[in-house]
Amino acid sequence: MGLAAALPLVAGALALGIPTAQADSTPQGRDTLSGTKPTWATVRSDRGATDDGNEVTARVYLAGRDAKGLADYAKAVSDPASPDYGRYLSARQTQARFGATRQQKDAVTAWLKGSGLDVTGANQHYLSVTGEVAAVERAFGTQLHNYTKGGKVYRAPSNAATVPASLHGAVLTVVGLDNAPKRAKHDETLPPPGPVFKNAGPFSTFYGSRTNRSLPSAYGAKQPYAIKGYTGKQLRAAYGAKSRHTGKGVTVAITDAFASPTIAADAAKYAQRNGDPAYRKGQLTQVLPADYRYTEECDAGGWYGEETLDVEAVHAVAPAADIVYVGGASCTDDDLLDSLAKVVDNRLADIVSNSWGDVEANETPDVAAAYDQIFQQGAVEGIGFYFSSGDNGDNVASTGTKQVDTPANSAWVTAVGGTSLAVGKGDTYQWETGWGTTKATLSADGTNWDALPGAYTSGAGGGTSKTVAQPFYQRGVVPDSLALAGGGTAKQRVTPDVAAVADPNTGFLVGQTQTFPDGSLQYGEYRIGGTSLAAPVIAGVQALAQQARGGQPIGFANPSLYDRYGTASYHDVTDHPLGAGVSLGVVRVDYVNSHDDSDGLVTSLRSLGRDSSLHAVVGYDDVTGVGTPAAGYLSSFGGHHRR
Repeated sequence: MGLAAALPLVAGALALGIPTAQADSTPQGRDTLSGTKPTWATVRSDRGATDDGNEVTARVYLAGRDAKGLADYAKAVSDPASPDYGRYLSARQTQARFGATRQQKDAVTAWLKGSGLDVTGANQHYLSVTGEVAAVERAFGTQLHNYTKGGKVYRAPSNAATVPASLHGAVLTVVGLDNAPKRAKHDETLPPPGPVFKNAGPFSTFYGSRTNRSLPSAYGAKQPYAIKGYTGKQLRAAYGAKSRHTGKGVTVAITDAFASPTIAADAAKYAQRNGDPAYRKGQLTQVLPADYRYTEECDAGGWYGEETLDVEAVHAVAPAADIVYVGGASCTDDDLLDSLAKVVDNRLADIVSNSWGDVEANETPDVAAAYDQIFQQGAVEGIGFYFSSGDNGDNVASTGTKQVDTPANSAWVTAVGGTSLAVGKGDTYQWETGWGTTKATLSADGTNWDALPGAYTSGAGGGTSKTVAQPFYQRGVVPDSLALAGGGTAKQRVTPDVAAVADPNTGFLVGQTQTFPDGSLQYGEYRIGGTSLAAPVIAGVQALAQQARGGQPIGFANPSLYDRYGTASYHDVTDHPLGAGVSLGVVRVDYVNSHDDSDGLVTSLRSLGRDSSLHAVVGYDDVTGVGTPAAGYLSSFGGHHRR
């Protein structure tokens, strides 16, 4: 799962709607933009005023002519119980009904310029501005100070930003006051692919097909070798795809940062080698920015694998679906928001897969509001957004704090959790556990697994949001023990919503051009996982479901996903599918140097179903949500489903 974090963000309160301007704000005649002062900007961490001559770059997001109406209609068209269900608008209709008016844009522009700021760019979502600190303070009615956070110093408003009440709510929020932007170097050249990674083997060809009886037992049994990597045929069988379900007539968009220079050749070669249909002319297209930024800071080459995985996984599950890759100019929120906006503004796709995110503590309400506005506009147009729920379980091991990931925490997206998947002989579904892995290395004498089950390595993200209220579709499904897990009396959003295979030990075979030790670029295949796999797998399944319902877009899927809870639509995944006392694992053999045996091999036992403090249990849970698609899922879209 890629990281979308260039700005130090802090979470704030945000529910189904958006932060609203408050008429009783101070000073008189100004409206407060709630959430624009980070919670870490405290008196104790204050290091004094920011130099008036420093330059600030920010985005002023426009609320549009009817922000509440947008949220209300997004809910109505997405809810199977609503008479407006499925009555989507075109991108042009959405803009005409809910977008900012010319008068609003002109008024906001005049105010910004009158405050001494330069308006450097504008579109239907926001105005870009630059100016010295003094002008920014004048425009937004707040002082900018320097604050310490995590051992570093950042700029932030000393009070929430305000705007003139005479703008009548035209401004949604302002993003960029809370952190000095990095210096962008435009027209950067993308780097070559990242270093090669190979799996060593031996492998199973399907789950349990190969076991080394000379290795020590674990959990009372000899555990099998990890698979080489599932392919499309196996994943389609596991999640109920029939031969007639191919995703025909459906378009899936993928957003990531940057763009792999070898994606077309890699995807074509992978399909040919692994039994997927060849790509039709024009089936895979790209929408790319004019130039790139922060290629070093964002590790641009590392994002190539994300794009490759997403494209190949979607095609493997939905081989007839069109795929459009919309690349971001960098890994920052600004550039990824721009990519999402391109999809919505041009109605580029029905389904959007997103394998990136950050922890909730790094999100502020201003940025969350900008994302939610895009997601709501997408919902109105019949576009569904699917986000990886994260790869570090409850995030305690990685951050020290129990928290969920963002944007997966948004009430307006489908958060996709992860499982460990067993597909047996003849492509038969055997079972799934919640994805959570511990690693125990084979002892030096080969007689036992050291400290079994070993240390936690990774697992599906999930849990209870601290900032997003419980959305309507989770009521009656998510248990109070999870919805109230953050303390207090208000129920909160819980993630994920649904799940698919994510465990890299039971993962997907991917093919990608990589940089080998001798500097050459060569195509290679390796097994990969993460909720970066689960998201495009679910996106592919949704393309099949849309075809099954006659091509009618599913749009924002969560209300219909929860509507099917407890039915034959889902595998109800638990951590112990073979019984409460039965633990599971696979044996892995890895190259020490990740590419050959010149530096030796390491053999380990990867235990399954051990996701930090999270647990996959009967019913809804914070590892797999409502479950994974079963044979009944696609058939449920043959008509208008109601439980």
